[in-house]
Amino acid sequence: MKFKRVFLMVLDSLGVGETQDAVDYGDTGANTLGHIKEKYDLFIPNLKKIGFLDTLNMNDNPNVDAYYTIAKPINAGKDSLNGHYEMMGIKNDIPFKTFNQGFTFDILNGIEQVTGRRVLGNKCCQDDSIIQELGLRAQNYGALIIYTSADSDLQVAAHEDCIPVSTLYEYCERIRALTLREEWRVGRVIARPFTGTEGHYKFIHSGRKDYSVKPPQKSVLDSLVEHKYNVIGIGKINDIFDGQGINKQMKASNNIEAINKFTDIIDKNFTGLCMVNLSDFDSMYGHMRDVEGYGRAIEELDVEIPIILNKLDTGDLLIITADHGNDPTFPGTDHTRENVPVIMYSRDFLEPKRLDSFNTFANIGATIADNFEVEMPPIGESVLEELK
Repeated sequence: MKFKRVFLMVLDSLGVGETQDAVDYGDTGANTLGHIKEKYDLFIPNLKKIGFLDTLNMNDNPNVDAYYTIAKPINAGKDSLNGHYEMMGIKNDIPFKTFNQGFTFDILNGIEQVTGRRVLGNKCCQDDSIIQELGLRAQNYGALIIYTSADSDLQVAAHEDCIPVSTLYEYCERIRALTLREEWRVGRVIARPFTGTEGHYKFIHSGRKDYSVKPPQKSVLDSLVEHKYNVIGIGKINDIFDGQGINKQMKASNNIEAINKFTDIIDKNFTGLCMVNLSDFDSMYGHMRDVEGYGRAIEELDVEIPIILNKLDTGDLLIITADHGNDPTFPGTDHTRENVPVIMYSRDFLEPKRLDSFNTFANIGATIADNFEVEMPPIGESVLEELK
């Protein structure tokens, strides 16, 4: 074992340029980090020092403190589930579906039949505006508000006074079973209870519950758990893998909370993997096409980097990457098919430098598996021996 602890940070949607097959997804020219840098005066000296900006052009930079490269996706689609699946060694050729224009009549009719409730909404929404718009009607009718975030999800909102949270969970379980049909293939069903009165509705964030799908194959996470290693998931990691291969999970409602929990875990003594997803980049700024907000969020992360690096001990490995792109300068609100950055940092490294491009995100999982000497995934190649 080269590293006792591996810390994997996923910057949700922070891609670094179009893939070779971007044209098949309508994403030619997409570049999340590149276009933010063009339109916003990014000040990220700490991320720059570990090669983050060098991933845009894959420049050779001898004055970096970390190994850096890019990883290319091979899984179909451009959603979070498939990106994380591939990262952990799962090959999946069938993309999860998105419903930016709303769900089909068949889905809505099915929801009404399995719940016995009227449905409202049926559109894309990234914030709480949908409950401000439809909350009173939902109360009056005892209805469910159905919407999507432009990711592969179906969100179900209900006021706690007319539909108890426990009942909402039951409904979501029925909807989860309904939407497993291959022609619909929704990645996650999300229960979103809310409270309040007209003009003052608010989500009950502690009541949110995600109903994902089981990964289609065994992942590196499963192999680690089988060998009694710790696998800690922070943020939506547990939801993405539906709890499979995770033996400790911690929820986080935003980037700052996720980073704080991540840094707390660095102070703990364990052997294994800690994986965190910073979802604000995607949900609050990418989908909202908010370039300045996205840029500020990257700068906020940059401030945390020295704290994280200083907490790491010898025998620790930090990997920073992403799961897909979500270029805020691109038309629409969907993800973008992009390569992702890969940064690998350890106090033990003597000659960090640029690595050759990864042909799949799965090189990350393969490297982790190799380090802990567990079953290697069917895709991906370890670069452990290159880290010196």
